[in-house]
Amino acid sequence: MGRVKMTGVALLLLHGIWALAALAVHKAVLPTPWAVYAYFPQLARQQLQWHLFFSLYRLGWSMAIATVLGVVIGIAAVRLPRLGKVLDPLIYLTYPLPKIALLPVVMLLFGLGDGSKIILITLIIVFQVIIGVRDAVRQIPSSLYQGLAVMGANRWQTLRFVTWPASLAGLFSALRIALGSAIATLFFTEVYGTEYGIGYLIMDEWNRLDYLGMYGGIVVLAALAFVLFAALGGLEAWSSRWRRAA
Repeated sequence: MGRVKMTGVALLLLHGIWALAALAVHKAVLPTPWAVYAYFPQLARQQLQWHLFFSLYRLGWSMAIATVLGVVIGIAAVRLPRLGKVLDPLIYLTYPLPKIALLPVVMLLFGLGDGSKIILITLIIVFQVIIGVRDAVRQIPSSLYQGLAVMGANRWQTLRFVTWPASLAGLFSALRIALGSAIATLFFTEVYGTEYGIGYLIMDEWNRLDYLGMYGGIVVLAALAFVLFAALGGLEAWSSRWRRAA
């Protein structure tokens, strides 16, 4: 309840700052919050639901693919030491590269459709997931594995009861960071080769000097990010409920 209350206070504070700035500037380029919210019915008539659907579709597939690949590679890099010796240098060499610069290459290879956008977002966030999972698995004491081996546990049981639960903290921490990167990349990629998406909507409204629509799109994107972050927090609490029971 305290978290909900603090969230409400933060939202009121942000809207207060926005309103004061809009009244101080007193120009069309910075409308008041109530003017933007009053414009939402008109924004909805501009197929807002489809813009939101396509953004969620691209974001959802990107996060899902990056999560699966990140978990598999992150665990394998630790539990299979020989593979880890090959993967670690590759990760450190490719992770710092500005992969957003690969957008023209990805679009040339995979076209202008959803596939290229999903691939680029996945390329950007998968390394964050890999590193988060790998570092969490590395912190597991070897004594836990030795104890299970003495008890006759096989590889699957070791993965299920030790490696996977221990990796969840690193996974969700990485996913929260990755989600911010994914949304920023989504906005950038939706400017090209599409007519649907929140990023496209914001830039299209800006090009048409429809500032109410532009800010409306920004509010929708911010709300989407907030809901997804909250959903990740809820999923983390549910998946880690065994800690509270222990």
